[in-house]
Amino acid sequence: MFAGFARWIGFITMTAGLVALVLLAAGFFWFASDIDPQEVALERNADGIVVLTGGAGRIPDAIELLAAQHGKRLLITGVHRDTRAKEIARLTPLYSKYFTCCIDLDRSALNTFGNALETKRWAIDHNFNSLIVVTSNWHMPRAMAEMQHQLPLASLIAYPVVSERAKAEPWWSNGESIKLLVSEYFKYLFALARMHLDTDGA
Repeated sequence: MFAGFARWIGFITMTAGLVALVLLAAGFFWFASDIDPQEVALERNADGIVVLTGGAGRIPDAIELLAAQHGKRLLITGVHRDTRAKEIARLTPLYSKYFTCCIDLDRSALNTFGNALETKRWAIDHNFNSLIVVTSNWHMPRAMAEMQHQLPLASLIAYPVVSERAKAEPWWSNGESIKLLVSEYFKYLFALARMHLDTDGA
């Protein structure tokens, strides 16, 4: 009798594990298919613009959005503490004047969660109710989730930055891209779980 019960428990455990794997796999393909493969033209403006550091092209694109008057101010969040504004300004020499009037640097955030916290403080300080969020396309789902959790009443507009390689080839054709997306998928799931338990985060 005990052996039969043990086999039954083993069967249930194996079935539950297989179901969990299928759900994880299906969730990953949904996650990957939801990532924008191409950059899109921004047709809306917002009170402010926030760009999360960490990928090439993010900061120049965000500064160009500011120069095109898509927002009143720009927050660059996650800047290394030793990086000076003039070093960042060299990325877009035509728009260096904006660093003296309309660009703020956050050196406190160490991750996406910290980016969202600092963005919340910045938005409240400037009384901003709408934000354009600039980050890499693969990072956008987690960034938007963290931002929305901290600023549930704000209107958030995603502006995904797509690398040249991502434009040229699909993610499933490159091992590094697959590894990056799988890693980001699990970070996204972890962030959702943490936010679900964080009733005081917003």
